[in-house]
Amino acid sequence: MFELIPFDRRTRNMTSFDPFRMFDEMDRRFFTGAPAVSAFRTDVLDTGDAFKLEAELPGFKKEDIKIDIENDCLTISAVRNADNKEEKDNYVKRERFYGSFTRSFDVSGINVDAIEAAYTDGVLTVKLPKKAAEVPASRRLEIK
Repeated sequence: MFELIPFDRRTRNMTSFDPFRMFDEMDRRFFTGAPAVSAFRTDVLDTGDAFKLEAELPGFKKEDIKIDIENDCLTISAVRNADNKEEKDNYVKRERFYGSFTRSFDVSGINVDAIEAAYTDGVLTVKLPKKAAEVPASRRLEIK
């Protein structure tokens, strides 16, 4: 929330008192932890007759990835479960995230019946063919 402020208070003179610095740091520490639901990075390329969506999902199995379409909304979700071992490991630090990842996209201008998806080397590629442009029917009205 505080990141939307157009001034970077961190570059100011550190000797001046800033009553909001504490809130900025608290906000940053609280929200930088691993959330229960997270997003993943995607690239969308316009190839002319279609869009090509590439999503980074390294370490997932193909079976863990779901693609759903409902009401002109394409939702990609993936779940990574932690190994539940009973033995206690001597981790010093654990940064790998286990949980669910999800992202939704508007597909109102897409031919949803022709969408294709492939998953190779940790990258999900989704081909989203565009709908054919509808030419409005023209007609001449008779004047009465």
